[in-house]
Amino acid sequence: MNLAHGLGGSTDLPIPVTSVLIGGAWALSISFAVLIFAWRKPRLDPSHRWFTLSGNIVRLADSRWTRAAIRALGLAFFAYVAVLSFIGPQDASSALPGVFYVLLWVGVPVLSALVGPVWRLISPLRTLHSLASAAVGRSPASGFARYPDGLGTWPAVAGLFAFAWIELAYLDPGQVSAIRLWCVAYVLITFLGAVVFGDSWFERADPFEKFSDTLSRMAPLARSTTERTPAQRTLVLRNPLDGLRSLPVLPGTVAVVAVLLGSTAFDSASQITAWRNLVDSTTSSVAGGVLWRTLGLTVMICFVGVSFWCASRATGGLTRSKRAALPGLLAHSLVPIVIGYILAHYLTYLVEKGQATVILLFDPFDSGWDVFGQQGWEVSYALSLHPGVVATAKVLCVLGGHVLGVAAAHDASLRLLPPRHRLTGQLSLMVLMVFFTFGGLFLLFGG
Repeated sequence: MNLAHGLGGSTDLPIPVTSVLIGGAWALSISFAVLIFAWRKPRLDPSHRWFTLSGNIVRLADSRWTRAAIRALGLAFFAYVAVLSFIGPQDASSALPGVFYVLLWVGVPVLSALVGPVWRLISPLRTLHSLASAAVGRSPASGFARYPDGLGTWPAVAGLFAFAWIELAYLDPGQVSAIRLWCVAYVLITFLGAVVFGDSWFERADPFEKFSDTLSRMAPLARSTTERTPAQRTLVLRNPLDGLRSLPVLPGTVAVVAVLLGSTAFDSASQITAWRNLVDSTTSSVAGGVLWRTLGLTVMICFVGVSFWCASRATGGLTRSKRAALPGLLAHSLVPIVIGYILAHYLTYLVEKGQATVILLFDPFDSGWDVFGQQGWEVSYALSLHPGVVATAKVLCVLGGHVLGVAAAHDASLRLLPPRHRLTGQLSLMVLMVFFTFGGLFLLFGG
């Protein structure tokens, strides 16, 4: 199964790619200079809102029946896909790879960046855990042990890396049996963790929920934060940047965004001819190729994480303990960059492969099912037919994500750094983001 994600290369850009790289770096540098003079006090606050949605909308969204219906549909859908993975086609005509790589890995996070943490609501394992807890008379929040604070989000980091590995390093990412085995392991580990630690396991250790929750911090639709109890919180529309500060700072938070950003960067890098030639020339075995790709994926993720950690700490005027906390407190500034990279890298993949996956789901055995008249449906390749538009959109997504990331980092620096070091303390992070912009565009368009 060919899982090529990007469409629109450097030859499809309306201007030379070199000009795009230089212009992108200048755009980011100029935006930083503008922020220094025009943004002198912290402005971002999760309690800010544009306006509050009407009570009827909130009551409908919070209705027990609405949520029960959504959870039931989510459980039924994933049960349907699970059955198909065993009795359905085991080749490229299977819907499982599309559900796994497109709808789950790309669709759910993108939707979360718009309307909030979707996976928390539709997660079939959360639903099953709630039902099992109710059956034995226990609260879903309670487990047999307390989730260790020191463990933080590291189980989610391991799960995210495992997903990136099967997608980018495994010998055949589209192999149904391999995806099925991965999913079985995920179900067993996640459900067992929830039984032991309660709902805390989902919040901190479930890789899909952590992915969804991280990107949801930029969702324009969100819960208000000024009320005292969760039951009093209403739905509001807000500036997407205002929600970034609400990203929980836990052990492993930097690693989460590093895996998300580094794996996407490696996906682009692995398409470069020089990398493929290096892998092919140094190994002739399948295992050797997997080892090389695993090494490349690990190095890219570590580079993103370590470079951000070092740049965040490169400031003066702080005690050792406060400086050590800076990477976690600034990690939210990478979230806009992650969203920009995902949109740039996977937009065409999501739209076109997503359509193909939906069509397969309605007739998984190719037996002529026509319940919704889908036999007449065809995949629209409008984006593929306009590669120049796609290439331009990629550039705008990457640059937009970085500009917003710079704004978030600048606002956080105004809150966290002492007055004498608010400018100099940001320079190393600014240089890193310029490098990320240049490198991201370079990799995105195939070097």
